Amino acid sequence: MSVRGSAELDAAPRSSARAVLLAFIGLQLAQIMGTLDGTIVATALPSITDDLGGFSRVTWVVTAYALAGVATMPLHGKLGDIFGRKRMLIIALTIFLVASLACGAARTMDQLLIARFVQGVGGGGLAALPMAALADIVPARKLGRWLSYQGIMFAVSSIAGPLVGGLFVDHLSWRWAFFVNLPVGVVALVIIAVRLHAPARVVSHRLDWVGSALMVVGLSALVVVATLGGSELAWTSPTIVTLVLALPVVLVAFVWREMVAPEPALPLGLLRDSVVRIAVGVNFTSGVLIWCGIFFIPLFVQEVGGVSPTAAGLTLMPLMLGAAVGTLVSGRQVERSGAYRLWPLAGSLLMTAGVALLATVGTRTSGPVMGLYALVLGVGIGFVMQPSLLAAQNSAPVENLGTATSTTLLFRSLGATMGVPVFGGLLNSALSGSDADPAAFAQALQRVFLAGVPVGLVSIVLALRLRDKPLRERPALEVL
Repeated sequence: MSVRGSAELDAAPRSSARAVLLAFIGLQLAQIMGTLDGTIVATALPSITDDLGGFSRVTWVVTAYALAGVATMPLHGKLGDIFGRKRMLIIALTIFLVASLACGAARTMDQLLIARFVQGVGGGGLAALPMAALADIVPARKLGRWLSYQGIMFAVSSIAGPLVGGLFVDHLSWRWAFFVNLPVGVVALVIIAVRLHAPARVVSHRLDWVGSALMVVGLSALVVVATLGGSELAWTSPTIVTLVLALPVVLVAFVWREMVAPEPALPLGLLRDSVVRIAVGVNFTSGVLIWCGIFFIPLFVQEVGGVSPTAAGLTLMPLMLGAAVGTLVSGRQVERSGAYRLWPLAGSLLMTAGVALLATVGTRTSGPVMGLYALVLGVGIGFVMQPSLLAAQNSAPVENLGTATSTTLLFRSLGATMGVPVFGGLLNSALSGSDADPAAFAQALQRVFLAGVPVGLVSIVLALRLRDKPLRERPALEVL
């Protein structure tokens, strides 16, 4: 072989790696916007109500976005399977950016809420499609490394969101919590359009609009009950009672429809695959526990330790650093060994240990000790989330890759959506009738973290049943 020939062969992998890296940057910019948007906006809520009024509906600024995102996430995954991830990502990004502009320009609370719902529709695509698009161009054997990088970006953006939101509110305007998406989104849009080399295919299909509608209705009802039941709306209110009674009816109708539809919105055969089913389950538990930490650790240090809101936000750093380290280590090791099974199991054990340790905190617990407990929880979450997602992507048929990815991520989101209100209800119940002094808060939060232990135990039981499958050596697009 000539020297020139060797050089050409050596250059090809480097060129391919550069192409993947550029595409990855564009995909992550798109996904990070969805992550940042929720936390930045949460920081800006007081300023929004000062400007627009509508204090009684302010929680819907967050809920409308989450509702639209969760409800449409599986639909985005299915449409990506049919029309191609690149095309659907460009559409989702465009919807998200136009709605971001409308949010920042809103002059009334009604305008803002409508724009936030539309933004959430685009956000559902930004949550579901980038991970599946990455699997299109990277073989499963090498995907763990890239998913670990994604986990690091998620951790960084989760920490940065409240800080950036605070800076915008203090020095500019709450409107920049939405306007900031425009330059970032345009860069992501250009990179994806130019550098994501994924053909815009259209496969023969009969889209299951009835099943999709039932899924959207069911998930919307579930999100409203989980987020507003017992807080904004009493459990005995007509709205909550109607939704609770409607949920099983919609579920039965949805399952029946998916069994008879020529091309179901959610192929139930995916959940008959034990690897996909377990991946969905452990993603749900990890979603519950990561948001248990994100929401209640800062609350603990504020109410018990008396620190400022900004300093409380910084206490999340050990949790998110642990998640980043966990995803990086597990992703690298999965790539080297080709085996993923042990990581969700080890992660489930660490998650359980982390929330159990947090259940021991009290008024005399020091900051470093609290940080250590949060670090244990974070590393466990990092071990669980990305390897289990990789397992689902690798086990699912390539023609259903987007649906498998969006379903797994959907359950992760549902874990957070349902977990926080449930734990919040436990906290309120524990504080009922007390003076809510630091000691009472410490005892109440101990119960909240203790309630996370059974969730971790469920994750352990599920992870024990996970089995390894050989990782695909070729990108999904080459298999199709």
